Amino acid sequence: MSTTSVVPQAVADVRALLSVENISLRFGGLKALTDVSFHVKPGELFSIIGPNGAGKTSMLNCISGRYTPSDGRVVFDGKDVTRLKPNRRATIGIGRTFQNLALFSHMSVLDNIMVGRHHLLKNNLFSGALYWFGGAQKEELEHRHKVEEVIDFLDIQHVRKATAGTLSYGLRKRVELARAVALEPKLILLDEPMAGMNLEEKEDMARYIVDLNEEWGMTIIMIEHDMGVVMDISHRVMVLDFGKKLVEGEPADVLADPHVRKAYLGEEDPLLEDESIPTALSA
Repeated sequence: MSTTSVVPQAVADVRALLSVENISLRFGGLKALTDVSFHVKPGELFSIIGPNGAGKTSMLNCISGRYTPSDGRVVFDGKDVTRLKPNRRATIGIGRTFQNLALFSHMSVLDNIMVGRHHLLKNNLFSGALYWFGGAQKEELEHRHKVEEVIDFLDIQHVRKATAGTLSYGLRKRVELARAVALEPKLILLDEPMAGMNLEEKEDMARYIVDLNEEWGMTIIMIEHDMGVVMDISHRVMVLDFGKKLVEGEPADVLADPHVRKAYLGEEDPLLEDESIPTALSA
């Protein structure tokens, strides 16, 4: 598989959609993140990599609002959102998936995805009571139409009425992605979207992510351990180690950095050739 993507020139010429400025995060005496800064421009597919415990998910939690950083700030679409609650960040266009599945297992696939539209609902309790006379019926139909678009895009039509908890792991990961996409976010945070998948499932998910970025115009920040996927589809990559930023840049440059090869790939010799790097998608 080869889906290598290049950042369009237009992306390089616009201001950042997201700016993370000198973020530090502490839990008592434990430092999860230390003075981390980076930016993501509209239309980028930006990946964060690093060993287990490097602070990758903690960073996504600071961006999405689950954690409030000890120092620094998060600026999204020109606004300081550092203190905003997660639901407010969803409302202004930040969606996410989770490392551990967070679906409602007793609900249908369709209803799980509809939950992703919750923050876009405009009608209140009164208009809901006048469902047949007001705009609530029309609004629901519009939301259902959008959900059906997402279902078609991710090829899950055949399970749309199935109970989420009965699906295979790979399909449940796809449903969780569908729920995040249904929000119509400007920025979507993907926390290990391919973890636990076989090679075929990973290839499918990688294609969906690239299409979301290129065809649907979504800006993406992704955490992923599969180096083959990261290097194949990312525009830029940042490496974290022990909560600190090691390096940031284009995939080839990051992969060639000797500090990255030692910290992430466990290589002592920085001169080892690229052929020794495991690539899950090369099989």
